[in-house]
Amino acid sequence: MTGKTHMIGGVVACQAMDTIVFAGAHGWAYYAAGLVGAILPDICHTHSKIGRRFPVLSKTIATIFGHRTFTHSLLFLLLASIVLRWLFPDNEAVQTGVLIGIASHYLLDALTVRGIRFFYPANIRVRIARIRTGSWLETVVLAALTIAMGWFYWGFV
Repeated sequence: MTGKTHMIGGVVACQAMDTIVFAGAHGWAYYAAGLVGAILPDICHTHSKIGRRFPVLSKTIATIFGHRTFTHSLLFLLLASIVLRWLFPDNEAVQTGVLIGIASHYLLDALTVRGIRFFYPANIRVRIARIRTGSWLETVVLAALTIAMGWFYWGFV
Protein backbone atom coordinates (compact mmCIF):
# COMPACT_ATOMS: atom_id res chain seq x y z
CA MET A 1 0.00 0.00 0.00
CA THR A 2 1.10 3.57 -0.54
CA GLY A 3 1.90 6.07 2.19
CA LYS A 4 -1.39 7.93 1.92
CA THR A 5 -3.36 4.70 2.33
CA HIS A 6 -1.30 3.81 5.39
CA MET A 7 -1.74 7.27 6.93
CA ILE A 8 -5.52 7.30 6.47
CA GLY A 9 -5.65 3.67 7.65
CA GLY A 10 -3.73 4.53 10.82
CA VAL A 11 -6.06 7.39 11.67
CA VAL A 12 -9.16 5.27 10.96
CA ALA A 13 -7.81 2.43 13.12
CA CYS A 14 -7.22 4.90 15.95
CA GLN A 15 -10.71 6.35 15.48
CA ALA A 16 -12.25 2.89 15.58
CA MET A 17 -10.37 1.89 18.72
CA ASP A 18 -11.07 5.23 20.39
CA THR A 19 -14.78 4.98 19.62
CA ILE A 20 -15.31 1.29 20.34
CA VAL A 21 -12.80 0.52 23.09
CA PHE A 22 -11.78 3.81 24.74
CA ALA A 23 -15.14 5.68 24.57
CA GLY A 24 -13.60 8.75 22.92
CA ALA A 25 -11.03 9.36 25.63
CA HIS A 26 -8.10 10.34 23.39
CA GLY A 27 -7.04 13.63 21.88
CA TRP A 28 -4.82 14.91 19.07
CA ALA A 29 -1.57 13.30 20.35
CA TYR A 30 -3.13 9.85 20.10
CA TYR A 31 -4.18 10.43 16.49
CA ALA A 32 -0.85 12.01 15.52
CA ALA A 33 0.92 9.01 17.06
CA GLY A 34 -1.34 6.67 15.08
CA LEU A 35 -0.41 8.47 11.88
CA VAL A 36 3.32 8.16 12.67
CA GLY A 37 2.91 4.50 13.63
CA ALA A 38 1.10 3.85 10.36
CA ILE A 39 4.14 4.84 8.28
CA LEU A 40 6.86 3.66 10.69
CA PRO A 41 7.16 0.05 9.40
CA ASP A 42 8.15 1.37 5.97
CA ILE A 43 11.40 2.76 7.40
CA CYS A 44 12.83 -0.33 5.68
CA HIS A 45 11.90 1.12 2.26
CA THR A 46 14.22 3.93 1.16
CA HIS A 47 11.61 5.53 -1.15
CA SER A 48 8.78 5.54 1.41
CA LYS A 49 7.53 8.72 3.10
CA ILE A 50 9.46 7.97 6.27
CA GLY A 51 12.43 6.44 4.45
CA ARG A 52 13.01 9.69 2.56
CA ARG A 53 12.97 11.64 5.87
CA PHE A 54 15.57 9.37 7.48
CA PRO A 55 17.65 8.13 4.52
CA VAL A 56 20.66 6.81 6.45
CA LEU A 57 18.53 4.86 8.92
CA SER A 58 16.28 3.61 6.13
CA LYS A 59 19.19 2.42 3.97
CA THR A 60 20.80 0.71 6.97
CA ILE A 61 17.61 -1.16 7.92
CA ALA A 62 16.90 -2.06 4.27
CA THR A 63 20.43 -3.41 3.85
CA ILE A 64 20.31 -5.52 7.01
CA PHE A 65 16.72 -6.80 6.84
CA GLY A 66 15.21 -6.02 3.42
CA HIS A 67 11.65 -4.80 2.87
CA ARG A 68 8.61 -6.14 4.74
CA THR A 69 10.57 -8.44 7.02
CA PHE A 70 11.65 -7.31 10.51
CA THR A 71 9.78 -3.98 10.50
CA HIS A 72 6.59 -5.77 9.47
CA SER A 73 6.76 -8.41 12.19
CA LEU A 74 5.41 -9.26 15.61
CA LEU A 75 8.99 -8.93 16.86
CA PHE A 76 9.14 -5.28 15.68
CA LEU A 77 5.76 -4.57 17.29
CA LEU A 78 7.04 -5.96 20.59
CA LEU A 79 10.28 -3.97 20.34
CA ALA A 80 8.31 -0.79 19.47
CA SER A 81 6.13 -1.37 22.55
CA ILE A 82 9.19 -1.59 24.79
CA VAL A 83 10.86 1.48 23.27
CA LEU A 84 7.64 3.51 23.47
CA ARG A 85 7.21 2.69 27.16
CA TRP A 86 10.78 3.89 27.73
CA LEU A 87 10.44 7.06 25.60
CA PHE A 88 6.91 8.01 26.73
CA PRO A 89 6.48 6.49 30.21
CA ASP A 90 3.67 8.84 31.18
CA ASN A 91 1.90 9.10 27.83
CA GLU A 92 -0.21 6.02 27.23
CA ALA A 93 -2.08 7.80 24.41
CA VAL A 94 1.09 8.14 22.34
CA GLN A 95 2.18 4.57 23.09
CA THR A 96 -1.24 3.19 22.12
CA GLY A 97 -1.59 5.38 19.04
CA VAL A 98 1.76 4.31 17.58
CA LEU A 99 1.06 0.63 18.19
CA ILE A 100 -2.40 0.86 16.62
CA GLY A 101 -0.87 2.67 13.64
CA ILE A 102 1.75 -0.07 13.22
CA ALA A 103 -0.93 -2.77 13.44
CA SER A 104 -3.02 -0.99 10.79
CA HIS A 105 0.04 -0.89 8.54
CA TYR A 106 0.49 -4.63 8.94
CA LEU A 107 -3.15 -5.30 8.13
CA LEU A 108 -3.06 -3.14 4.99
CA ASP A 109 0.21 -4.68 3.74
CA ALA A 110 -1.18 -8.17 4.41
CA LEU A 111 -3.81 -7.29 1.80
CA THR A 112 -1.12 -6.93 -0.88
CA VAL A 113 0.34 -9.46 -3.30
CA ARG A 114 3.63 -9.54 -1.42
CA GLY A 115 2.10 -9.82 2.05
CA ILE A 116 4.24 -9.50 5.18
CA ARG A 117 6.59 -11.71 7.16
CA PHE A 118 4.66 -11.27 10.40
CA PHE A 119 6.52 -14.08 12.16
CA TYR A 120 10.02 -12.92 11.09
CA PRO A 121 12.63 -14.40 11.22
CA ALA A 122 10.48 -17.37 10.16
CA ASN A 123 10.03 -17.34 6.40
CA ILE A 124 6.23 -17.39 6.52
CA ARG A 125 4.30 -14.83 4.47
CA VAL A 126 0.94 -13.61 5.73
CA ARG A 127 -1.48 -12.57 2.97
CA ILE A 128 -5.16 -11.81 3.32
CA ALA A 129 -5.75 -10.74 -0.28
CA ARG A 130 -3.68 -9.95 -3.37
CA ILE A 131 -4.11 -6.22 -4.02
CA ARG A 132 -1.35 -4.61 -6.08
CA THR A 133 0.17 -1.50 -4.51
CA GLY A 134 -0.96 1.60 -6.40
CA SER A 135 -3.68 -0.27 -8.31
CA TRP A 136 -7.30 0.77 -8.78
CA LEU A 137 -8.21 -1.69 -6.01
CA GLU A 138 -5.94 0.14 -3.58
CA THR A 139 -7.75 3.33 -4.62
CA VAL A 140 -11.02 1.64 -3.62
CA VAL A 141 -9.49 0.72 -0.23
CA LEU A 142 -8.29 4.32 0.19
CA ALA A 143 -11.75 5.67 -0.69
CA ALA A 144 -13.40 3.29 1.80
CA LEU A 145 -10.96 4.34 4.52
CA THR A 146 -11.57 8.02 3.76
CA ILE A 147 -15.33 7.49 4.04
CA ALA A 148 -14.81 5.61 7.31
CA MET A 149 -12.68 8.47 8.64
CA GLY A 150 -15.49 10.93 7.94
CA TRP A 151 -18.01 8.50 9.41
CA PHE A 152 -16.09 8.33 12.69
CA TYR A 153 -15.29 12.05 12.70
CA TRP A 154 -18.87 13.18 12.33
CA GLY A 155 -20.01 10.68 14.92
CA PHE A 156 -22.16 8.35 12.85
CA VAL A 157 -20.88 5.43 14.92
